Amino acid sequence: MGNILFLIGLPLIIGPQKMVLFFARRNKLKGTAAFVAGIILILLRWPLIGFCVELYGIAVLFGDFLVTIGDYAGNVPVVGPWVRWALERVGTRRNSELPV
Repeated sequence: MGNILFLIGLPLIIGPQKMVLFFARRNKLKGTAAFVAGIILILLRWPLIGFCVELYGIAVLFGDFLVTIGDYAGNVPVVGPWVRWALERVGTRRNSELPV
């Protein structure tokens, strides 16, 4: 149910044209196909496999935002230093290194 609400809410937030442009980008087609296939598998009563396929699609679609989320989480007062330490150990890229 949350997947369908996500797909309904996204065009309300960013607009239908921008949503279609985001999901139809050439480098995002694999993620879009995996996300849609995961939803279909869940609706066909294959929830575990569908969830894994959908999780892969979400990682491909929104993987560029993970650095931004990590930077934000690194500034949280209590857990921020731990998150920053973990991200430095993993070796994530900063926003200044992203090809935007």
